[in-house]
Amino acid sequence: MNDITRSFGTMYIPKSALVVYQTEGQHPQTYIQHFDMDENGNPINAHPLTVKEGQALAKALNTEKKEQNKAFLRSKGIIPTNVLHIHPSENGSVVWYTKPQIRPMFFIDSLGIPNGKAHVPAMVWKASKNGLSVYALSSGIRPKAETSLYFAPFPNVYEDNRVCMGTVDVKIKQSASLEEFMHVWEESFFNSYFSHLINGHNPVNGNCVTLWKELIETQKPFPKEVLIKNRLTLKDLIK
Repeated sequence: MNDITRSFGTMYIPKSALVVYQTEGQHPQTYIQHFDMDENGNPINAHPLTVKEGQALAKALNTEKKEQNKAFLRSKGIIPTNVLHIHPSENGSVVWYTKPQIRPMFFIDSLGIPNGKAHVPAMVWKASKNGLSVYALSSGIRPKAETSLYFAPFPNVYEDNRVCMGTVDVKIKQSASLEEFMHVWEESFFNSYFSHLINGHNPVNGNCVTLWKELIETQKPFPKEVLIKNRLTLKDLIK
């Protein structure tokens, strides 16, 4: 007789087994016993399931988180052309850019700037689940590694380019796709209220409040000459 077991594929050998016991009655109690297996597949060494063994079993069965982590920052299709760098891990980050465009902007009343739409410069964004940094570009052309970055000309941004989101609840799903991730951060940034310059950092040449008041009221293109270089290039963001 021919041995055909080799054609079956991968052989799995039993290593352990769980037997669940339950009492009879209206309020049954459950007891789980763990068995090791000998070389012939017979149960041996019966003992109550320990906490450590239970935790190991739960971890092995918890595939949902693993699948979510695999999906995080995965593109829905072709990677968008404005993506510059992806670090696809559970705590990963993305660097992308946006061209000059018109955006809705909101300001607290005390600044004296009306809410409305305004032209904003080309921008570079770097974000993880936990935070966002933004930069400005002097051109709408796709930046290269050596492209100089400028301070983002907005209130609510620290001198080190981190964005203060205040009380805004940025909800990044564990399984967020690349496109969803970028969209949520952009919407959260521009749909929050700009309120103040942080620690005296003025990100533009001139008065930041006056600049945005004029841009909201006149709908003029963003004046690139007010941008200030921050000594960084794109390659500094993707090290």
